[in-house]
Amino acid sequence: MIHRTFGILAGAIALVALFAGVAEAAQPQPWQMDLQPAATERMAQIIDFHNLLLVIITAICVFVLGLLLWIMVRYNARANKVASKSTHNTLLEVVWTIVPVIILVVIAIPSFRLLYFEDVIPEADLTLKAVGKQWYWSYEYPDAGDFSFDALMLSDADAAAAGEPRLLGVDNRVVLPVGKTVRLIVTAADVIHSWAIPAFGVKIDAVPGRLNESWFTPLREGIYYGQCSELCGARHAFMPIAVEVVSQERFDLWLEEAKQKFASDDAPRDARLASAER
Repeated sequence: MIHRTFGILAGAIALVALFAGVAEAAQPQPWQMDLQPAATERMAQIIDFHNLLLVIITAICVFVLGLLLWIMVRYNARANKVASKSTHNTLLEVVWTIVPVIILVVIAIPSFRLLYFEDVIPEADLTLKAVGKQWYWSYEYPDAGDFSFDALMLSDADAAAAGEPRLLGVDNRVVLPVGKTVRLIVTAADVIHSWAIPAFGVKIDAVPGRLNESWFTPLREGIYYGQCSELCGARHAFMPIAVEVVSQERFDLWLEEAKQKFASDDAPRDARLASAER
């Protein structure tokens, strides 16, 4: 009953955060102590599971601390001049074996459910391919015009001028429609990278010569930031990810513009990289 009530409360809190639409959800904030508010159902379920574990861990710590304090006061040398010689207590041994098993089962059921939910990719409305490179991301839309572009981190000056957060802003954001299921394909061209957006609940390795898959469905519009989460080299900390979620109408307009823009973008990549590093 307690677990069910807690699950309902945690789910309600996650849904409120999911549809709150506050700008702070897009990126980490100074002195932030909690997870970023969820922008997808999978992240809402991750937060729900995290809250369940937090309650269980807190209860265990409080119980163990109380037990230690009670033993220190009740069974110290002053209170017990003659030490007890008890060696076994069958009931106690049964309880401390069964109770941890029950706790692990309570944790395992939602854990396996969440893992299955994340692993099984539903029918997708759109495919996004992310290719990790040293040190930027390239993106492809194979079933929406079959074009590609690079996303390079903005310099501090350019980020300030554009109103973008430092170390997170990029020159070309990924644009996705709200409420559509996105199939994410990730790989790398050189070393292992990791594509991660905290608000989406997505973190997946990009491995050279291998395709990894994941999925997500952004449920509200906004700009969401992430970073490469694998130690990929000297400029690992300067490899941000920026995803803009827009309405279907705005996405269709952007799609037409992007097909023309990136099809005619003949600027040498090395020159653009040198400009970004400046």
